[in-house]
Amino acid sequence: MALFSLLLAIMIERLKLLPQAWQLETLLALYAKSFFGRKQLTNDLMMAIALILPAIAVQVLAWFVAGMFWGLLSLGLWVGVSILCFSHLKQRQVFKQYIQAACRGDAQACYHFADELDPYVSLNAVSEQDLGEKVGQTVAWLNYRFYGAVALYLIFFGPAGAVLYCTVRYFSDDAKSRGADLPLVDTALMLLDWLPSRLIALGYVLSGHFSLAFSRWRQQALCWRCPARDVISEVALAAETVEFNSPTPICVQSTISLLQLSKRNFILLVIGLSLLTIFGVVV
Repeated sequence: MALFSLLLAIMIERLKLLPQAWQLETLLALYAKSFFGRKQLTNDLMMAIALILPAIAVQVLAWFVAGMFWGLLSLGLWVGVSILCFSHLKQRQVFKQYIQAACRGDAQACYHFADELDPYVSLNAVSEQDLGEKVGQTVAWLNYRFYGAVALYLIFFGPAGAVLYCTVRYFSDDAKSRGADLPLVDTALMLLDWLPSRLIALGYVLSGHFSLAFSRWRQQALCWRCPARDVISEVALAAETVEFNSPTPICVQSTISLLQLSKRNFILLVIGLSLLTIFGVVV
C-alpha cells in the first residue's frame, strides 16, 4: 500500500492536477485560522495540540476505515493523504520561472526567483556560477522537505506520520514568514528532521560520487547539532561533479546536476521501498 500510494501521489503531483485551493499549505492555513488564533498559538499547550491534532485525526480515520470495502477505503486514505503531503505547487512554479529566466539570459530575474525558492535563507551568491551552485543546494533541500522526508514518514509511520511532519513544517515556515516565535515548533522540526535528513543524505552518497560524499556525510551525520539543511545541501554538493562544458546557462549548470542527483536519490528510495515491500517489512 505504501509503494502504490507513493508512486500514484508522485505521478499526480508531477502532473500538477491538484489546484492551489487543495494544496496542503492552503488547507493547514485554513485549519490554523479556524481552530486557533495567533495569540493562542503562543501558548505551549495550544501549540502542541495544533501540531498533533491533524495527525491524530488521520490516525483515527485510518482505524475507522480499516478493513472496510475490502481495504479500498484504507487505500483511498493512503493515496489521498500522500497526494496532499507531496503537494508543493508554489515551489515548482518558482523553480520553473528561475529556469526560464536563465534560458533567456535574465540574470536579475534569476537572482529574484532564486531568493523566492527558499525565502528563509539568504543565498548571497557572488557570481552566476555561485548562484547555480547555491540554487542546486536549495533544490536538493526542497526535494528532501517535500519528497524525501515525507516519503520516509509515510513508509514507516503511515499517513499520520506524513501529516505530522507536514504540519510541523507548515507552522515553522509560517512563523518564519511572519517573523513570529512559536513555541515547540523549531525543536519539533529539528527532531523530526534529524534522522531522515541523514538517511536521505546517505542516499546522495550512494547515488553520486561515493568517496567525496561519504567523507562529507560522515562529518555532518555524526554531529548532533548540525542543521538538517547543511547535511542535505553539503553532502549533495559533494556527491555531484558539475560538467561546466555543458551548453546550458552557467547559472543552471550546477542546479540541473544537483536536480538530477536528487531524482536518482528518490529512485533509490523507491527501490528500497520495493525491497521492503517484497520482504514484508512494510505493507
